[in-house]
Amino acid sequence: MCDLVRLQVQSVDKPLYRGTYHCFQSIVRQETVFGLYKGIGSPMMGLAFINAIVFGVQGNAMRRLGHDTPLNQFLAGAAAGAIQCVICCPMELAKTRMQTQGTGENKKSARKLYKNSLDCLVRIYRKEGFRGINRGMLTTVIRETPAFGLYFLAYDTMTRHLGCEPEDSYMIPKLLFAGGMSGIFSWLSTYPVDVIKSRLQADGVGGVHRYSGIADCVRQSWAREGWRAFTRGLTSTLLRAFPVNAATFATVTLFLMYMRDDGGANCEVPPQALQQQQVQPTSL
Repeated sequence: MCDLVRLQVQSVDKPLYRGTYHCFQSIVRQETVFGLYKGIGSPMMGLAFINAIVFGVQGNAMRRLGHDTPLNQFLAGAAAGAIQCVICCPMELAKTRMQTQGTGENKKSARKLYKNSLDCLVRIYRKEGFRGINRGMLTTVIRETPAFGLYFLAYDTMTRHLGCEPEDSYMIPKLLFAGGMSGIFSWLSTYPVDVIKSRLQADGVGGVHRYSGIADCVRQSWAREGWRAFTRGLTSTLLRAFPVNAATFATVTLFLMYMRDDGGANCEVPPQALQQQQVQPTSL
C-alpha cells in the first residue's frame, strides 16, 4: 500500500509522517481512502506475468534438482525470485513513482508527473531509455533472490513440523499460520534492501537526484538516520505480510491438492509435496 513507500522515502529533516498510523491517517484525510491504493495499477498489470514465471521456474527447478530437500527448496525459490525481477523491477518502479509523486518538499517534485502506471513507464522510457525503466534492478535481485528462497523454505519447514496432512481437521488454520509466518520471515530477511530499492527508484522524481548508486544511498541513509533508516515502514509491511501470505499459500496449496486429486475425493497429497508450485505475491 501507499503508506509503506512514503515512510521509506520521506525526508528525515522534514518528515511528513510520524509513523505507520499517522501516515495512514494523513493519506486518508488528504487523498481519501483511494490514496492508499495509488500506484496499484502497476502491480495488477504485472502480477499475472510474475506468477506465471515463478510457478514455471520454481516447479522446473525442483524437478531438475530431483529431491525435495530444504536446500533444494531454497535454491528453487531463489531461482524463481531472481528471474521474476525482469518484470518485478519495472512494475515496482512505476508503483513507487506513482505513490511518491505529489509528496515532495518543493513545488517541482510535488507536481504530479504521471497519469497512471503505464504513463509513468512510458515517460521514463522516453526520457531515460531501457536503463531508466530498470532503475533499481540490482537491489531488486539482491532482495528477491534470498527472500523467495527463504519464503519457500520456511513454508515447507513449518508445514512439515505442523503436520499439515489432508486428513487433519486443523489443516487450513495450520496452512494459514505457516503461510503468514513465511511471509514475515521472508520480509525480515531482506527488508533493509527493500528500503534502499525504494529510495533509489523514487530518486529523480521532479528532476532532483540525491544518490549516485547503491553504496551512496546506503552511506547517506546511515549518515543521516542511522540504523533506523533501514527499518522505516517495517511495521506496515509486517501487518500486511501475514494475512496476504497466509491467504495466498493456503489457497494455492488447497487448490493444487484439489486439482491433483481430480475433484478432491480421497485426497492423499500432503502440502509439503506441492511446494515446488508455490508462488510469493508481490507487494502492493
